Amino acid sequence: MRKALRGILSLAVLIGTVSATGASAGAATAAEPAAFRTAVGDSGTSTDIKDRILAIPGMSLIEEKPYAGYRYFVLNYTQPVDHRHPSKGTFQQRITLLHKDTSRPTVFYTSGYNVSTSPSRSEPTRIVDGNQVSLEYRFFTPSRPEPADWSKLDIWQAASDQHRVFTALKRIYSKNWLTTGGSKGGMTATYFERFYPKDMDGVVAYVAPNDVVNKEDSAYDRFFAKVGTKECRDRLAGVQREALVRREPLEKKYAQYAADNGYTFTTVGTLDKAYEAVVMDYVWAYWQYSLLADCDSIPADARNATDQAIWDSIDSISGFSAYADQGLANYTPYYYQAGTQLGSPDIKQPWLGKLSRYGYQPPRTFVPRSIPMKFQPSAMRDVDTWVKHHATHMLYVYGENDPWGAERFRLGAGARDSYVFTQPGGNHGSNVAGLVPSENATATAAILRWAGVAPAAVQQDESKAKPLAKFDARLDNKDLTTEHRLGFRRP
Repeated sequence: MRKALRGILSLAVLIGTVSATGASAGAATAAEPAAFRTAVGDSGTSTDIKDRILAIPGMSLIEEKPYAGYRYFVLNYTQPVDHRHPSKGTFQQRITLLHKDTSRPTVFYTSGYNVSTSPSRSEPTRIVDGNQVSLEYRFFTPSRPEPADWSKLDIWQAASDQHRVFTALKRIYSKNWLTTGGSKGGMTATYFERFYPKDMDGVVAYVAPNDVVNKEDSAYDRFFAKVGTKECRDRLAGVQREALVRREPLEKKYAQYAADNGYTFTTVGTLDKAYEAVVMDYVWAYWQYSLLADCDSIPADARNATDQAIWDSIDSISGFSAYADQGLANYTPYYYQAGTQLGSPDIKQPWLGKLSRYGYQPPRTFVPRSIPMKFQPSAMRDVDTWVKHHATHMLYVYGENDPWGAERFRLGAGARDSYVFTQPGGNHGSNVAGLVPSENATATAAILRWAGVAPAAVQQDESKAKPLAKFDARLDNKDLTTEHRLGFRRP
């Protein structure tokens, strides 16, 4: 799956030298050869769009998939492992491109994880009726350098990946660009804007956590003390307690489950630690992806529920495969970043008393010991300060009942034409469509305005704002914030 290093000499021609100091230093960008300019022509209409895309140095086609009204490409793009020292090796980064028309705006989407290779549209793409470029986050396979130097996995390097992709494609897609993403993708969109504020015309970040001070997580404890209703909180706490009270019989069931599925626990260390990690996630996981109305599915009398009922409830919400080696392997890049820059929540869960043996385990637990980690407390403080003082054309959408929103981005006096909205009763899938009507209209109008496609009627009255593209059940039903659903310490 991983690609060998290649193209170092040609890369030196395609990308400029990057300053080795300063996190916000400009990344290398591909130069536009004269042959490309001649082939395309001033109007950009003389060559098939696939040929134009593949004329970009370092771009190669994996496959094209048909979809009515679009061209859909799965691509590889040659990136430097280290944007500060581009001569020191490259890797292949996977990209998808949902092409509609070069005369339309383009939305740059990332989940912050793997990229899906099936056609789909983010909400802003539908709103502006545009093209969509989706990027796989570096170090998520197959977009991982070989050998992997984990010190090159940080938010600036990832933002520089996006900057190079944007710079390469902007010559084809010359209209306005927006960047978007949900959860870690919303964080990614924010970091991109922080380091390359001149690239995008707007940012739409969904349910994006903002852990400014990693050691201070009381906001999460306050959230869990009041979220939903007392009846629902009590049901969840009861099941979670019983899962720890019945640790011995349920761990026997877990051992058989692991044996049947070939699961191992080398990374976390023991089956017991993995079991408790799943159980400790239960309440968080429920509020992340369920709604208050779903509480009827939680056993009301946990003490008298069967072992199977307790197991089934925990497994359906937290997922017993999440902290096995096989469940963790794909998410090593996330846990590495959580333990080096992003931060991670540490919640107390007082209703469990002294039943927990390990507490809410930190990211280090979920990363192989062969990978060194050191936390950088200044990274999130820098981003938070920048957003407060410099946010322009930035929209944040949160869910009222989503635990990740307990520590969120907030705008300061320096923000311009930017917004933070909350969907009532919303979870980790909250979006613009779920906002109250007045905020929905304001957000939709802003997205259209930033993309340069706001109709005259919307410019005069934002209440008339609505998506420019019709709903497509195949493209739009997919929740782009839940591609990584199993395992809930991940945003």
